Amino acid sequence: MFKTIFNGQKNKLKAEVEQFSTFLQQKNVNPELVDYFISQLEQKNLDKQSLQLPFQFKQLEEFISNQKMAVNTEYAAQLASINKSHNNPLANIKHIIAVASGKGGVGKSTTSVNIARALIEQGAAVGILDADIYGPSIPIMLGLENKTPTSEDGRIMQPLLSKEGIRTNSIGFLVEQEAAAIWRGPMASKALTQLFNETEWGCLDYLIIDLPPGTGDIQLTITQNLPLSAAVVVTTPQNVALADADKAIAMFNKLDIPVLGVIENMSSFICDNCGHVDHIFGCDGGRNLASKHKVELLGEIPLSTKIRILMDQGEITDFKSAPFYQYCETIALELAWKLFKLAQHSPVNRAIPIKTIS
Repeated sequence: MFKTIFNGQKNKLKAEVEQFSTFLQQKNVNPELVDYFISQLEQKNLDKQSLQLPFQFKQLEEFISNQKMAVNTEYAAQLASINKSHNNPLANIKHIIAVASGKGGVGKSTTSVNIARALIEQGAAVGILDADIYGPSIPIMLGLENKTPTSEDGRIMQPLLSKEGIRTNSIGFLVEQEAAAIWRGPMASKALTQLFNETEWGCLDYLIIDLPPGTGDIQLTITQNLPLSAAVVVTTPQNVALADADKAIAMFNKLDIPVLGVIENMSSFICDNCGHVDHIFGCDGGRNLASKHKVELLGEIPLSTKIRILMDQGEITDFKSAPFYQYCETIALELAWKLFKLAQHSPVNRAIPIKTIS
């Protein structure tokens, strides 16, 4: 009888493992993350199962619930991965990611917003700091044009909240929409530092810093004065964009900022009518760049009319059902996994003076 019960439990566990594997593979998650979950399932008694999640992963929790699995979920200790303490007592942020490109026009801001949205969909608390002082576009993309942050004391600003729940601040909220910020580098750098230090970010899992193009004063200010976990570089496949993305990676390497990987935007155009794939800007540019620097290609996002419409209108309607969402979701899950691993080895965790927000 005991052998029959044992075999039944063993078969049930095997079926659960196969279900998990199938679900995770459909999400195109990192094989390391698949092994992380499967090893937990195989090591524990199924009837007393407690699965540790390394980061907010709402869709996996929903999958477990919908499949009526005998698995309880809990979150592993959420450590910070930032590389230094900061001067903002009203910010408790676990991971701060700089999104760079080196070149303008490759869709860096669009990619930043859609990764933030994909992280929000998994249940994470996410913010975006628009560091493009000269050409802020985050206000439009998040549907927050003509909005202004409030302040109770005339100094500390409350971040604006988008429809999906992204907390954000931008120089675009503080100057007239048509006005140009004709500032020298030091002034622009000071303004950016103030945007970070004088915003009540509160408790965030991720703060995404949308960098301006180039490798100048503002980039140096961020990497030297603000806490960072790591960087992500966005490029398009053609050589003109790759040359500047190459410089961006070189900058982060010199400043000892880990580069989590490369995102190739506008990787192809897929015809809505016939499904034909056309590599308008070339093929494998991002993959080759990642290989050159021995970093990962985090994902390839195709051209999409839907992306342009959602960004221009600042809308989130049908975001999850849009054809490009799956690509953003895969990238977001990969970033979350990499940052979780990075945090396990971050020396800041031992002594970072971040205050708890009451």
